[in-house]
Amino acid sequence: MPKLRGEAFWRETLRSAHYVVAPMVDQSELAWRLLSRRHGAQLCYTPMLHAQVFLRDANYRRENLYGEACPEDRPLIVQFCANDPEVFVQAALLAQDYCDAIDLNLGCPQMIAKRGHYGAFLQEEWDLLQRMILLANEKLSVPITCKIRVFPDIDKTVKYAQMLEKAGCQLLTVHGRTKEQKGPLAGVASWEHIQAVRKAVNIPVFANGNIQCLSDVEECIRKTGVHGVMTAEGNLHNPALFEGRNPLVWEMAEEYLEIVQKYPCPLSYVRAHLFKLWHHTLQVYQQLREELAKVKTLEGIVDVNRELKLRCQEEIANQKEGEKPKEGLPFFHWICQPYIRPGPKERCKENGASGTEKGVRGKRTLEEEEDGNSELLSKNKQKKKLRNPNKSFDPSLKPKYAKCDQCGNPKGNKCVFNMCRGCCKKRAFKETADCPGHGLLFKTKYEKSLSWQHSQRGIQSPEMSQRGVAEVGEAVVLKEDGDS
Repeated sequence: MPKLRGEAFWRETLRSAHYVVAPMVDQSELAWRLLSRRHGAQLCYTPMLHAQVFLRDANYRRENLYGEACPEDRPLIVQFCANDPEVFVQAALLAQDYCDAIDLNLGCPQMIAKRGHYGAFLQEEWDLLQRMILLANEKLSVPITCKIRVFPDIDKTVKYAQMLEKAGCQLLTVHGRTKEQKGPLAGVASWEHIQAVRKAVNIPVFANGNIQCLSDVEECIRKTGVHGVMTAEGNLHNPALFEGRNPLVWEMAEEYLEIVQKYPCPLSYVRAHLFKLWHHTLQVYQQLREELAKVKTLEGIVDVNRELKLRCQEEIANQKEGEKPKEGLPFFHWICQPYIRPGPKERCKENGASGTEKGVRGKRTLEEEEDGNSELLSKNKQKKKLRNPNKSFDPSLKPKYAKCDQCGNPKGNKCVFNMCRGCCKKRAFKETADCPGHGLLFKTKYEKSLSWQHSQRGIQSPEMSQRGVAEVGEAVVLKEDGDS
């Protein structure tokens, strides 16, 4: 059957999904997706997968997709980061039987994406993106979708979206922030950009950004006219966001931990989820925060949740009538609710002038840590300092590495191509060249192989030699008979 496109794809394959859980590295694993689906999510994405690793590593495929196949986990879109059309398509071909669409990540703004040259750092390379999407649209049996960030200029953002649509993108998710808007500088997402894209393209559009509760979802759809709304942090702090409910934090944790027992995932994922889910409660019970950080088993995490539940229930029992939530929260800390990320100035005010209000050390600025003052170093660096008192953390004393001409990673000092080992290996193989600096001897080995083959042709056994002479003599006799 021909694959569905555009509106038909969204309506029939994605079942007209309005409520979408974003792709989140190490956070949108199967267990969390199933929890979110139980509480209103209609479409989920896998965490971002690295196309090159997915292509070469069978264990990576099994751990991140093949081993997570579950009938309840549909519709599902698999997201890849990639910067090579062939690698992207080959990885997608291995994944297409386990999902309903393949998404190309063009929105990741993190430093790892800059180093690897993918995500939002491809948004200026329109020719490359066109080739990637055209090839994927031609080769895949499922539709290709894209998740993008916006440019500061609305017109350029619109042209960008139209280019992706023309290349074959069947659904576009628009995160209304630029690639510079991240962390404490995230600010407010621009729904104006999203609305302009929605009006300019003929494919379905999802909006991403500023979603903390169900009323935000409804307002975003009303203002922008999008087909659906995607959320990441809002979902992590309240998995029941799409139901319009604010459940008790330990109830959500209990349900999630039950799913994890059936569909296991790394303990680091579980711990990270609970840090988000219990964010406001752990500001009150600092000891439980330490326990959650140290626990080594799933059973231990269940015990921490039980202790948190008991403490909250005791606090509820002792609550005075008419008492209101503290710290300016909309609900009491034991209820799932949004976390508003403070900006740089607000963070400084939170931490106080000395950063030691309430006996809790505030976050260090980069300059403070660069001084090498052990009191301002992170815990890990303080441990390293204890093991080696002469160790310095002054970045000015660190060796400066020259960058690879291809990908930006540190290059080999003796590389003949001025590249890192990975890029050098690809080029040396392609050009059948040598790089002694990286120990790559493709040319030398090829020449040795040719020399060996040539020498083998010159060596013949006595039997073969006699047989050859006899065959030549027989041919001469036959020729003479034919002539006569």
